[in-house]
Amino acid sequence: MPISLDIRDHVARVTIDRPEVMNAIDAGAEAELEAIWSRLERDAEVRAVVLTGAGERAFCVGADMKSGGGVSGLDYWASARRGGFGGIALRDTLDVPVIARVNGHALGGGFEMMLGCDIVVAVEEASFGLPEPRVGRLPLDGGMVLLQRQIPHRLAMGMLLTGRRIKAGEAAGYGLINEVVPRAALDGAVDRWVADVLACAPLSVRAIKQVVRRTAQLAAAEAQALRLPAVVAALRSRDSQEGVAAFREKRPPAWEGR
Repeated sequence: MPISLDIRDHVARVTIDRPEVMNAIDAGAEAELEAIWSRLERDAEVRAVVLTGAGERAFCVGADMKSGGGVSGLDYWASARRGGFGGIALRDTLDVPVIARVNGHALGGGFEMMLGCDIVVAVEEASFGLPEPRVGRLPLDGGMVLLQRQIPHRLAMGMLLTGRRIKAGEAAGYGLINEVVPRAALDGAVDRWVADVLACAPLSVRAIKQVVRRTAQLAAAEAQALRLPAVVAALRSRDSQEGVAAFREKRPPAWEGR
């Protein structure tokens, strides 16, 4: 299967398993990713997601242009992909934190997928970019709209209008990456981020992500006034009482996720 899913200890690990094509996404892989995200949205036991690519060359280099099975141009733009590239770039219904484990090149749609994640850990040799204009295409599935919202205007336009790649160190300087590490330290760094997420009350984390993702276009006062479902659930939860009790009793909290 082009995508693998492993769930254990409240963590879902999603791996694009097409290293022979640098983890490029074809129609089959796209359908599998969409099915996985939909499944994880319904799984209350999952508290963190790690997205990565197989091998050491690439996280994902975008669409598989050699597969010959997809549409292009206006037909591609008109087709329904509400979640953006890979079903994750523009997804606003997955409230679980998604950590991108960037093990190599993240280009085109792969970069769009990374932009759709919440936390990014990358190896030093990783590269990032939206090369679509260099082949007469456009970053339709999130690149044009996400990059300009995540980094300063001049930096975004410098990448968008030239299709240039940047290395992990430069991307970190732009604020696109949380941590850059040597390859040998990648899994350890990702595991630390996962552990930090799991140390938090799962309903609190879901509520925070839901607020951030669904109110970014609103004025601060409007966003504050919204009564989003995940916020209500977190405030009513037994975990909200457990957290305070654990703090007073000087012990680690035992989260139930309810």
